Amino acid sequence: MDTGAAPNEAAARFLGPGAWRRGLGYGLLGLPLAFVALPLYVILPNHYAREFAAPLGLLGAVLLGARLIDAVLDPWIGRWCDRLFARSHRTVLAVCAVSAVVLALGLWGLLFPPALARGSTATLLTWAGVLMAITYTAFSIVSVAHQSWGARLGGTEAQRSRIVAWREALSLVGVLLAAVLPATLGLGATVTAFAVLLALGWLAWTRAVVPPTGASSPAEGGAGRSPLRQPAFQRLLAVFVLNGTASAIPATLVLFFVQDRLQAPASIEPAFLATYFLCAALSMPLWVRLVGRLGLARTWLAGMGLAVAVFVWAATLGEGDILPFLIVCALSGIALGTDLALPGAMLAGLVGRLGERGQREGAYFGWWSFAAKLNLALAAGLALPLLAAFGYTPGSRDPQALQTLTIAYCLLPCALKLMAAGLLHTLVIRRDTSPDLLPMGQATRP
Repeated sequence: MDTGAAPNEAAARFLGPGAWRRGLGYGLLGLPLAFVALPLYVILPNHYAREFAAPLGLLGAVLLGARLIDAVLDPWIGRWCDRLFARSHRTVLAVCAVSAVVLALGLWGLLFPPALARGSTATLLTWAGVLMAITYTAFSIVSVAHQSWGARLGGTEAQRSRIVAWREALSLVGVLLAAVLPATLGLGATVTAFAVLLALGWLAWTRAVVPPTGASSPAEGGAGRSPLRQPAFQRLLAVFVLNGTASAIPATLVLFFVQDRLQAPASIEPAFLATYFLCAALSMPLWVRLVGRLGLARTWLAGMGLAVAVFVWAATLGEGDILPFLIVCALSGIALGTDLALPGAMLAGLVGRLGERGQREGAYFGWWSFAAKLNLALAAGLALPLLAAFGYTPGSRDPQALQTLTIAYCLLPCALKLMAAGLLHTLVIRRDTSPDLLPMGQATRP
């Protein structure tokens, strides 16, 4: 690709004839990155609590600490990625290759701690905390660089949503594999499969089209300012953090809810997770099409509303409600499609609007990744200790403890999601008249 191409031309060429090959080449790396996210953020807390009897309060504190360290590094990683892109695309690929190796080795060490690390609870949690910080950092380097690459293509909001959808749809395929493999083939096969997929994703990326490196013209608001000093970014980030926390809490607690509230057999757990992520992947084209009619922000708002309705219903479920929960997984998976495809596309448009495309995508996506990690840290660091404080322990059958679990898994996320929807409407849809954040051709008064 001509590095001097205009941003919209770059996106048009990427999505032109043969787009599926370029989309696959770019998006394939999203598959193993999402694949590893499920073991790191969903399976790991449950694995340590049940297999190694790690106390929930201490485990939550360790997860919070490791994720906060990782999150704090993300803005620096983003700026570093911008400097790597300024050198050459090959430099970015080489750094990501090294980070990928560290990521694969770190996942193995976390899921299979050596006998020495299992000598005591303190030793085990120290091992887990240190290795998590290293593994999460390697994950962040690859993820931020990959997201920044896609944002550099630019394009209209419909084009951007399609580019992000390639990455996120393949990411969901990775999540599906990660949801099925641990229960069917075991954790050892899961880590091996991840390493192979990570290598394939990196190789596909090396063959993908190189995005333009030229910046767009500076826009009103001042290019070069810190992302956190851009009011439009502040508003979008606030929505993203609140909505992400609402989604991260159920992700952290889903296995506890399935095993103790529903008392479902272990054999059905992969079906719940697979249904959730499969429906998210299948919904992606529908949401992308809706973007052309409603715009990015309003389509995201519709997804939030669907998620709230579904989790209110989930709060009424109890022992043996396997089929209703499968429906919950399907509908909430459809809602997840908006969380995956739309916010990143909105951010990519915002970067271009501020005149910083081709210069500082890493800086913005570094803070974006920081916010995503903060969501997960808050979910683990708050939800698990609160459950323990209110009397819930894994395997509990006490009605009051199970009611606490239901409130934490279903109703608390609903409250947070409603708050996020309110912020999206007031801080973005009503206050921002940019066509990148509103329905095409429309503008609303403040």
